[in-house]
Order: sequence, then C-alpha cells, then structure tokens
Amino acid sequence: MDSLTQIALGSSVAALAVPAAHRRAALLAGAALGTLPDLDVLWFKLAGSDAVTEVTWHRGPSHSLLVLAALGWLLWRLAKKRSQLVRQAPRPWLWAIWLALLTHPLLDAFTVYGTQLLWPLPMPPVMWSSIFIIDPLYTLPLLAGVIAAWRLSPRATQAALHDDSRTIAARRWLLAGLLASSVYLGWSVAAKLWVDRAASQSLAAMGLQNAPRLSMPLPLNTMLWRVIAMTPDGYWIGDRSLLDGAAMTFTFHASDNRALAQLASEPKVQRLLWFTNGFVGAQPQQRDGQQRLILSDLRMGLEPDYFFRYDIAGMDAQGQWTPAPEITRVSGPHSRTIPLGWVWRRIFDSRAAAPLP
Repeated sequence: MDSLTQIALGSSVAALAVPAAHRRAALLAGAALGTLPDLDVLWFKLAGSDAVTEVTWHRGPSHSLLVLAALGWLLWRLAKKRSQLVRQAPRPWLWAIWLALLTHPLLDAFTVYGTQLLWPLPMPPVMWSSIFIIDPLYTLPLLAGVIAAWRLSPRATQAALHDDSRTIAARRWLLAGLLASSVYLGWSVAAKLWVDRAASQSLAAMGLQNAPRLSMPLPLNTMLWRVIAMTPDGYWIGDRSLLDGAAMTFTFHASDNRALAQLASEPKVQRLLWFTNGFVGAQPQQRDGQQRLILSDLRMGLEPDYFFRYDIAGMDAQGQWTPAPEITRVSGPHSRTIPLGWVWRRIFDSRAAAPLP
C-alpha cells in the first residue's frame, strides 16, 4: 500500500498498544516503523541495482514477518536503554513496535504486487489481490482516527493533568478507524470472491475452467475488477463491476509463449516469472530498428500499456531469440495510466467502452 496508509496503520496499532500517557510518542514511533519496510527502495537506488533486482526484491527481506519480528525485538532492546517511556511500560512498547512493523507486510499482501511474507523460505510472493495499492476508503478512517487521537492525547509531561474523557475519546477514535478500515478490507475479500464466481462461470462456458487466473480491483475502488486467464497461446482479459447483471465477457490477447519458453531458463527471466506467478505476456516489438521481445507484467496497467515492461531478448540474424545482456524496463507504446473517469463510468455501465490505446 502507499506510504500514507502504512503510516496511518502503524500509528494506529502502536498507539492502541501503549498506555494513554505514551500515546503521542507511540503515534510518532508507529508512523516511522509503519513506513520503515518500504525504505528498501532507497537501498536499491543507492546500490545501483538492475531493474529485475529492484522490482523482485522489493517486498522481500524487508517485508518478511520473520525478519521484522527479529528486527522489532532488537529495536525494543535498544529503545529500552534509551527511552524512559519504554522502560516504564516495556511489554506494551514491544507489542507496539511489533504491530507497527508486522501489519505493514500483512496489508501489502492484500495487494497484487506480491509480498515475500516468509522470506527466506522458498515460496512465491503472496498476492491476495483484494485491494488496490491506493484506496481512500481504506486509508481515510485510519487517518481520521490518528488525527483525532493526536489532538485528544496529552503530552507525556501533561498526562497527570489530562481529562480522562479525552483519553477515552482518543482510544475510541483509534479503534473506530481501525475497525472501519478492517471491515472494508474484509469487504474487499468478499467482493473478490463474488467476482471470481462470475469469472468461473464464464470461463467454464469457454472451456477454460482450469486456466490459471487472477482477479484484482482496478484503481481506487473495490467495485470494478479485472480478471486475467492464461492459456498456452495468450491470455483472456475481462472486466467485472459488482453492479453488472449479464455474464462476464473476455477478450483474447496473443502472447509469444514459445519464445518465452526458450528464454525461461535465463536466471533473470526465471526470476520475473516466479515473481509474477506467470501472469505475463510476451510480444515481439520493433525498437530502434531491432526486433525485441518485450515481457509485460499483466497485473498492473492496461493492454498493451502495462506499467512493468521488460526488454528480455533480441532476434539475431538467424531469426533466433538471444537473451539481452541486461534486462531493462521499457515504457509502454502510449505511456498511459488507467483513466479514472472510465473506471467510474464502467462501474455503473457495462457498455462503457474500454479506453483505446
């Protein structure tokens, strides 16, 4: 999820874990800890990492529940030596630190990007894909609770003079924000199951009941969803609003899976296939006068303008695909994002035309 959401979530859970007199300090600490795992992107930039490493190792060790649990304990030990507040309430502060750190990757796992929750165990990234990476209806209740709690909570030096009713109100605001956002997250899972059911019925009618498929919400909502179904020669894409009445329809897009299979043993290509769980398309494309093979991550973006696209190979004089010396990210042919106006129209109208390339 976006940084603001993680800050609000980290602040909320940390502030609820500590005594009322420590609440403001916990709001600040939770905000810092809640966004800490995403700072791995700075390391990749400073280290000059290649495109595949940067994308597939983000949400890796820094988002592992095993790593963060150990890191949280170490931070707590350090804080006990330096902070009087932590020494006053050591166990609540340990829970505050753990909750602020561990809720970050757990929330990220509900998005489609993929989170390596149990790194270094050899398992693919977790992508429950029930919520978009930015969703105001999830974030705003948390943010309202944090702002209210900050205004209602005392500074540590003023705790003895503070009105108990304000302290109780601060806690209630935090609980209400966390409850509302959690209910919305649960709703997103229910909506996904509803869409999966509609997709299953349509794909079965097409003879694709066993095709690997993935459903995900389109930007900023949980009312409009996209479903991708993979086949040996390409992939089918369909959109589904929870307000649609008719059967779900899909559109086919070809993919050069034979060329991709020839390159699948290349370590970087193999890494991308693992990271995306195979939800990719491969299309030959002319670039700078050369025939190149472009790998698209189908989980994010519009056909054919996906956000993550990689130049993985070039065609030699004998017509064979040769792996690229270094895989690089390339921009889409139109460099566009999903138009929010179309998303809104499509929620209410199944006939709303998809955006043209």
